[in-house]
Amino acid sequence: MTRRLLVVSSVLAALAVAALPAQTPPPPPVTVIRAARLLDPVSGAFQPNAVVVVRGDRTEAVGGAPPSGARVIDLGAVTLMPGLIDGHTHTMLQPEDEVTQPVIVKSMATRILQGVAAARKNVEAGFTTMRDMDSEGAGFSDVALRDAINQGLVPGPRLFVSTYALSITGGHMNLTGVNPDLDLPQLAAMTDSRDAMIAEVRRQVKGGADWIKVYATGALRHVNRETLEPMPQVSVDDVRAIVQEAARWRRDVAAHAYGGEGARNAIEGGVRSIEHGMMLDDRTIQMMVERGVYWCPTLSVYMPDVGLPDAEGDFAARIMASHKRSFQAAMKAGVKIVFGTDVGGFPHGTGAREFRYMVDYGMAPIEAIRSATTRAAELLRMQDRLGAIKAGAFADLIAVDGDPLTDITALQRVRFVMKGGEVVKGGR
Repeated sequence: MTRRLLVVSSVLAALAVAALPAQTPPPPPVTVIRAARLLDPVSGAFQPNAVVVVRGDRTEAVGGAPPSGARVIDLGAVTLMPGLIDGHTHTMLQPEDEVTQPVIVKSMATRILQGVAAARKNVEAGFTTMRDMDSEGAGFSDVALRDAINQGLVPGPRLFVSTYALSITGGHMNLTGVNPDLDLPQLAAMTDSRDAMIAEVRRQVKGGADWIKVYATGALRHVNRETLEPMPQVSVDDVRAIVQEAARWRRDVAAHAYGGEGARNAIEGGVRSIEHGMMLDDRTIQMMVERGVYWCPTLSVYMPDVGLPDAEGDFAARIMASHKRSFQAAMKAGVKIVFGTDVGGFPHGTGAREFRYMVDYGMAPIEAIRSATTRAAELLRMQDRLGAIKAGAFADLIAVDGDPLTDITALQRVRFVMKGGEVVKGGR
């Protein structure tokens, strides 16, 4: 009898709720952004007296009369631009982790808290979107951080994460210099067979990876000191199997590749992007052009002030010289160069330094800006929503002091950041 009464009560309560009038959600807030000028990376031209209408998390209009009753943010004499996209980052990594392996000395909780702080620094520096190129041994914490940002729990960029990268025993991200009798966590997934690679792709997708990353060449310790030839870690067929399995789950593949055979295997195997590429030769560059492969050069992390180890004479200087040659040859050939920094290997919040190196190596300022806006959005297959201030795109906007087309370091002076219609920095 009691059970019947409970069932009847539940049914009556449900009917009462259903009979209530539907609650109309409040209309999304409308904000109008004003600035002295707007830089459109598509045309490369300035629009004076800029007016951008934001409704909810999207840009509704550029120009025209602002709606009545809208909140107005007048930024004054600044340059308004789309939010920047960094195509190669490590949010869970800190500069000191390049010296002492974090999986040995840091708890997962410490790394997550450091990642939260890093995310705030990066978005406040104007990077409203970042592709995170593996958690460097912090497990699926990059997935947790991405989700926390998306839920509004913590501030940060729109993250696209790749969790564990695929490597091989003895290769890049396999711990060296420690007691081999200890069962220590590694900085990547050690996959020594094609079946293991396919299984790892599935595990990463299950864990929440947006991208799959493979180490197609080894670390700097694997580079031939005489020829600068990087050690290949995977075959063409290995890469093809990884790419095909990732595609089945609608994921793209990025390849860490310094150059040489490993880079060519990655390109022929079908990866979407090459990371670093300090030793790309003309043959490899031409393959990238023919196959439409994107390249994130990450110049910053190999510069002297970051402290590239140079225990063997002029090795670091030769790496830098090769990187510059590859960058200039790729520009000339028409490779799709995407802004990427490897931030985490150097302090978070300072990624805009990369622009200066790109321009110093001969890239026009507008092309450097496109590499971090329109072209980076294409890499992410989100050109309809990211990389430009246009109707229907996410309302990701930044404002900088000065004219970045004449002084690219203006991008290091970010005064205002809006991500998805929410003000992150300035303009309150």
